[in-house]
Amino acid sequence: MEHTARIEGIGMGVGPDGASVPAVILEAQNEYVPIFITDDQAQSIQLALERQTFERPLTHDLLVEMVTEFGGAIDSVRIDDLADGTFFAKVTAERYEDGEPEPFTFDARPSDALAIAVRIDCPIVISQDVLDAAGRPPSTIDVQDTDDADASHEHALDTREDPEHEPDGH
Repeated sequence: MEHTARIEGIGMGVGPDGASVPAVILEAQNEYVPIFITDDQAQSIQLALERQTFERPLTHDLLVEMVTEFGGAIDSVRIDDLADGTFFAKVTAERYEDGEPEPFTFDARPSDALAIAVRIDCPIVISQDVLDAAGRPPSTIDVQDTDDADASHEHALDTREDPEHEPDGH
């Protein structure tokens, strides 16, 4: 079973070494799923959430433009597996040949899949198995708006008391 998810925002967690680590926070079925990502991926997702553009296209912008120019469309992204603390994702796309859709599924890092999804507003789905393994009630994650909450989707994310969710999910 799969569920529709949405990006709640970019949060900051605390890694095993005490360093701050960014996480994209998904919300599905009234649960939060933090997926730890790199600083670059966090910036890419945050800029897309804020609908900001660069003078030159970022990698995810370029990919979306190329797929579109070559007659394709990205249909959805799925966070569909979690193994040894690493999340796995798929990007489903299609291209049209002679008026008929030809479907494709691509393996992707969740951070890349989500950075693409937020740019084109495509559905994000998460498997029940991933939600069961990594989902947490919002009350167990200290998510607080930062000082500039109106202009940003960034949140504080306290994961220090949950050693099962280490920052290796990208």
